[in-house]
Amino acid sequence: MTQSEPASAAEPTLNDVAEPTLEEVAELTLEEKASLTSGSSTWRSTAVRDAVPAVTFADGPHGIRRQVKGSGDALGLTNSVPATCFPPAVALGSSWDAALARRVGAALAREASALGADVVLGPGVNIKRSPLCGRNFEYFSEDPHVTGVMGAALVAGIQSRGIGACVKHFAVNNQETDRMRISADVDERTLREIYLAAFEYIVREAAPYTVMSSYNKINGVYASENHWLLTEVLRDEWGFDGLVVSDWGAVNDRAAAVAAGLDLEMPPTRTDQQIVDAVRDGRLDEAAVTRSAARVHALARRVAAAERYEDWDAGAHHDLAREAARGSAVLLKNEHGVLPLTPSARVAVIGELARTPRYQGYGSSHVVPTRLDSAWDALRDAGPEFGFAAGYRLDGAPDEPLKREAVELAAEADVAVLFLGLPGEAESEGFDRTSIDLPEVQVGLLRAVARACSRVVVVLANGGVVAVSGWADDADAILEAWLPGQAGGSAIADLLLGACSPSGRLTETIPHRLADVPSHLHFPGGDGHVAYGEGRYVGYRYYDTLDVDVAYPFGHGLTYTRFEYTDLAVTETGPNAWAVECTVTNVGERAAAEVVQLYVAFDEEHPTRPRHELRGFAKVELEPGAGTRVSFTLTGRDIAWWSVSRGSWRIDVGPFTVEVGASSRDIRLRRAVTAAGDGHVDALSRMSTLGEWLDHPVGGPVLRERIGTRLSESADLPPALFTLVRGIPLAKFSTFGIGLTPDVVDELVAAVSGGVA
Repeated sequence: MTQSEPASAAEPTLNDVAEPTLEEVAELTLEEKASLTSGSSTWRSTAVRDAVPAVTFADGPHGIRRQVKGSGDALGLTNSVPATCFPPAVALGSSWDAALARRVGAALAREASALGADVVLGPGVNIKRSPLCGRNFEYFSEDPHVTGVMGAALVAGIQSRGIGACVKHFAVNNQETDRMRISADVDERTLREIYLAAFEYIVREAAPYTVMSSYNKINGVYASENHWLLTEVLRDEWGFDGLVVSDWGAVNDRAAAVAAGLDLEMPPTRTDQQIVDAVRDGRLDEAAVTRSAARVHALARRVAAAERYEDWDAGAHHDLAREAARGSAVLLKNEHGVLPLTPSARVAVIGELARTPRYQGYGSSHVVPTRLDSAWDALRDAGPEFGFAAGYRLDGAPDEPLKREAVELAAEADVAVLFLGLPGEAESEGFDRTSIDLPEVQVGLLRAVARACSRVVVVLANGGVVAVSGWADDADAILEAWLPGQAGGSAIADLLLGACSPSGRLTETIPHRLADVPSHLHFPGGDGHVAYGEGRYVGYRYYDTLDVDVAYPFGHGLTYTRFEYTDLAVTETGPNAWAVECTVTNVGERAAAEVVQLYVAFDEEHPTRPRHELRGFAKVELEPGAGTRVSFTLTGRDIAWWSVSRGSWRIDVGPFTVEVGASSRDIRLRRAVTAAGDGHVDALSRMSTLGEWLDHPVGGPVLRERIGTRLSESADLPPALFTLVRGIPLAKFSTFGIGLTPDVVDELVAAVSGGVA
């Protein structure tokens, strides 16, 4: 995989700190070790004597939520000390700017340190399986590569100051409906390629100090008690050496959780005695308790060694939040060059959201901002040719006088800029949306304004995708600002007025309607289960494979200039390894940034995998007329797929296509490439089909030598019958009278498996 900036190659891991040995922790009593595996309060782990200090956690993937001293309940969402509210992941991910994410992470760490926190509970890197997920504003993308790169950059930034990051929610937490009990039923190939891939990338590239297990079950087993997930995959395969902490209240069986590889239950449930009793009853190995206690000790020692900060530059962090919001907004549409606004234009600013901004979602990530910019204030300060009308009420109730006032203002303007979006109560942790439509009151206002004013711009405020197809024709321009954080109002004004060009790109497809979403028939499930029936075909992987029409594709975003792609070069650098380069030139008249996207594509008449998948991206900023060479690296993993039968990644021999473009449906350059494969030869068995035997490089010659031309050449049988016969397991030919008795089949298997039948 390729990313914009190395996430943390130079960052230390836990092993760079003198870890307490298992022997040190073993000196503690069983009761003390058990206490280390559970918190002492809502936000703190347990200290033991003078040997192990407590670790303080703080909510906030996009800002630090530290409650006022003395109020320690997890649900006191607004009773927090002020901190910078950066753009949530829905926006920051749309920047496709790993360097920016790293800077935001470093700022988060500075504030966490100043507020007395040791670990930041973020980033959230779950996949946007459905646009209805109520917590999508906390997640980056429908694509695991964007998610992994952006998440790794944020982790690297946080940990660059010695504060721990906590990657969550591990794993398959893609809905809020029944999230504490639901079983996400997912096949392993889909798990590996879609839902675990971002976590794997972040663990390998950024070495997070902690990972948070999710509430839900995975194929019937709670994540906090899932040994396969927490130990076999996370630690044994990926090499994670940090601490696994539960989501708050996610542990159902303390002993089972510790045995599975969960190290710290939060918040405390006063059930440490369950651990002690399980050890003494022989139901839990004390070594597991010792290991978890040692990991808590290791984390405590690690964060205690970090440099501490007393405060931060609130103005500088606000400016960074403004920069991040600017870089994240996506210009979906811009007909007739209506944006940027011309200095002499009379502009009607319409919509209560311009004056009362929505800048973050609701739930455990809710931040009390240090200040808050509104777009109306920022635009009004820019010049006298702006008028304002609220147009609608935030509660969605009809208000004809407000609507009439807005239409009258629009009729006197050259351009009407409407701020539309979802109400705050529509998007929150704890429940999912039921629709992707804008409030009807707002759509009706837009249509009335479009009849009164010839040029209309829509600015959207939403944490999850909203449908645009029903009203897009009434707008000349659409700027998707997402939930842009506390400086979003000023950032939007910067973009509308042309102080800078929009540079965000969609990290999720915008469908025409909810029924087009691949998970629509399965989400959110029922009866305790949700089937991931769409498999690997999530987002653009589905839409592009089946050529389903969409409103705006994955990766889409306009700027105030144009870019040209030329001179694609693909050079083989080793077995299943290639260097990819192309030239990107700004052929317009304004400076702007382009997001160059690299896909690998597979052309199959009957698809066995998504038609193409993102494998790299680079954000480059260019002055008018300037060009640059953009480079990527492709490896075997980028073209591999997870083989359940092998239990590993598989690279097939054969052709694929390297694609470079500006979105998943705006591919500018292509080059055919052939993969050498991984050299692995699948084993054959008695139940392998005749076709698998005949096509096998070893088994084919052995079988043909034994049976001659009988059943081995298509010329011997009609095509339809030969196809039928090829699908029969070899063992089933014992009654066909062609010499393939059970003993002969066993001999054949032994011959191709080194003597093992």
